[in-house]
Amino acid sequence: MTIEQMLKALIQANSISSVLPAIDQGNREVIDLLAHWLEDLGFNVEIMPLADPRKANLIATLGSGPGGLVLAGHTDTVPCDDTLWQQNPFALTERDNRFYGLGTADMKGFFALIIEAVKSFQGMALQQPLIVLATADEESSMSGAKALAAAAKPQARCAVIGEPTGLKPITMHKGIMVEKLVIQGRSGHSSNPALGNNAMHTLQKVLSELLAFQAELKASYRDPLFAVSYPTLNLGCVHGGDNPNRICGHCELGFEIRPLPGMDMVELQRLLEGRLLSLGQDNGTAVSLSHYAVPAFSAARTTDLVALCEKLTGHSAEAVAFATEAPYLDELGMDVVVLGPGDIDQAHQPDEYLGLERINPMVETLRQLIGHYCLGSARS
Repeated sequence: MTIEQMLKALIQANSISSVLPAIDQGNREVIDLLAHWLEDLGFNVEIMPLADPRKANLIATLGSGPGGLVLAGHTDTVPCDDTLWQQNPFALTERDNRFYGLGTADMKGFFALIIEAVKSFQGMALQQPLIVLATADEESSMSGAKALAAAAKPQARCAVIGEPTGLKPITMHKGIMVEKLVIQGRSGHSSNPALGNNAMHTLQKVLSELLAFQAELKASYRDPLFAVSYPTLNLGCVHGGDNPNRICGHCELGFEIRPLPGMDMVELQRLLEGRLLSLGQDNGTAVSLSHYAVPAFSAARTTDLVALCEKLTGHSAEAVAFATEAPYLDELGMDVVVLGPGDIDQAHQPDEYLGLERINPMVETLRQLIGHYCLGSARS
């Protein structure tokens, strides 16, 4: 199959993952496509089911040995509003020297380029294994990556994760802490404030405390390697009450913190709980906080993998603000670099696209990486 044919099939397969059950989809169709294509190329394919039977990881291995290279990515996409797209997000569209479609950049497109690169090695005996890793639910829960870490697989020397980095190697990224704060009050007729406990009054205290904490984080932590050099705190969404003439009995606030590498996320969570959970006492409202986190990532910039990726791409290693599955592969003992053909500016946006000019350079970079780590020397 051609790259375009593979991309077409991958984009057609709806694999949206979401914290909202009504729009959450499985990824098995994408996993099955990849399994079929890789088996045809001689890979030994393992499908790792997750708790949700619609979802799975794929570990496809060509060759054997203790070292080798992992080429990794996630098969899910974010949700989309197709009314904001100029074309069907689930149909590959070529226009203006670009491939448009949901997941072209972030990051189903990477798998088509992996398979194109692998074709160059058909009939060759690999000295070290090549492993293609495809995961589920990176965009919503990291359940796929967490399952791999828990199972201590796969094992290899190096891993390249093809997230959209604009063909630049990434060795550092911030973590992400997603927080859901719930204020439970008591509703009542608005004509008499004594008839209830207004959750929105407590929310005002919470927002003031978080804005103060936001300023403290910015003043206390810096890393000049990041374009946004400080940890950010974003107030993302709020829902509360149901009518102007009722005392607000319930509020929910969603916010996130993106800590720098080296910041203790457990300590951050403890600080949040200490500052926020008691704020409803005077109002007779209960405050609770639930937490989901992806660790920050920081790799040594002196590894052979970083040096090779810098040489092949012509770019020095950089740091980014978005989170990836890199910490989970790093936990397995691999040298990890995040490097892919798409651009983060196109990810999570209407009319997501992959520029055609990125395809051949990425495929050639993958060929060189496979040659170096699986054949024993870089191919020219």
